[in-house]
Amino acid sequence: MTQDTSAATEPSPLRDSARRTLQIEQQAVAALITRLDAGFDRACQLILACRGRVVVTGMGKSGHIGGKIAATLASTGTPAFFVHPGEASHGDLGMITPGDVVLALSNSGETAEVTALLPLIKRMGVPLISMTGRSASTLARHAEAHLDAGVEREACPLDLAPTASTTAALALGDALAVALLESRGFTAEEFALSHPGGSLGKRLLLRVRDLMHEGARLPTVPLGSPLRDALLEITRQGLGFTCVVAPDGRLAGVYTDGDLRRTLDQHSDLSGLVVDEVMTAPGRRVPPDMLAAQAVKLMEDHRISALAVVDDEGRPVGALHMHDLLSSGVV
Repeated sequence: MTQDTSAATEPSPLRDSARRTLQIEQQAVAALITRLDAGFDRACQLILACRGRVVVTGMGKSGHIGGKIAATLASTGTPAFFVHPGEASHGDLGMITPGDVVLALSNSGETAEVTALLPLIKRMGVPLISMTGRSASTLARHAEAHLDAGVEREACPLDLAPTASTTAALALGDALAVALLESRGFTAEEFALSHPGGSLGKRLLLRVRDLMHEGARLPTVPLGSPLRDALLEITRQGLGFTCVVAPDGRLAGVYTDGDLRRTLDQHSDLSGLVVDEVMTAPGRRVPPDMLAAQAVKLMEDHRISALAVVDDEGRPVGALHMHDLLSSGVV
C-alpha cells in the first residue's frame, strides 16, 4: 500500500509559518551557546553551595517557564520549587528561608512584581540569580549571577508574544539543571527515587521479591513425583511451570509447559513417568533481590516466560511470571 504524498508537497502557508517559527527559535537557542560566560559558572556555584532550596519566581509566561525549570531541578537532584511573585508580596515570601537561593526570570528584567521583591531578598541575605533578556536591566544588575537569555527577535510576526524568548529561557534552564546534575554525580538510581511512578523508576526500583508469587502461590512438587502430579500443580497455580524440590529443600529443576510439549514428542505413554525424567535441570533461577528489569532480560534472552526464585541456599522462595512484569510496567 502506497501513501499519497501529494498533500505534503503542495504549498502551505501554515507550514511555511511553522517553519519560520521553528527556525527563529532554533537560532535563538543556538545563540545562547556563545553567550555562556562566567555568570553561568557563578550561578552553578551558588546553587551547589546552597543548603536550602532553589526558589524560582517569574511572572506571566516567564512564570510558566520558571515552574518547569523548578520541576526539572527538583527531579535531578536540586531541591527547588516555584513561588508566584505576586503571591510572594502578600505572604508567600515567608516560603523563602536564609539558606535558599532565588532564581528570578523576567525577559525585560523590569517586571514590577519581580523587582518589588529585590529589597526583601537583599534584606534576607539570600543570593539572587537572574535570567533575563537584558543584561543592563534592574534585575540583572542586582543579581549575584546573571544568565543571559536574550533573543534577537520573537517568532511572533508582531514581535510581541513571548515565543523565542520563552524557548531560550527554557533551554537555558535545562542547561543549568544538567550542569548541576553532572556536577553532583547524580545517578539514574537517584532519578528513579524521585520518579517512583514512572517507567524508569519501576525499572530501577522494583525487585523480583516485589513481584514474585510466594507461599501458597508457589508451584512445587517433590523430586520423584509422578508427572501427573506436576501437571496438576502447573494447572492449579497457572504460572506455566512448577519447581521440582529435592529432599533437602533445594531446587532440583523445573518442569514447564515447554517441557510438556517435548515430553509428548518423545513419549507415547505418560502414565509411568516421574517428573525427574523429563524436567529441566537445574532450571533457570534468580535471587529475590535481583532487579525486575534484569529478570526481564534473562527471560527474553532464553525465551522463557517464568522463573524460579531461590534464596542463598538454593531453596525456592518464589515464582516470577512475565505477566507480573508486564502488569507492573517494568516491561
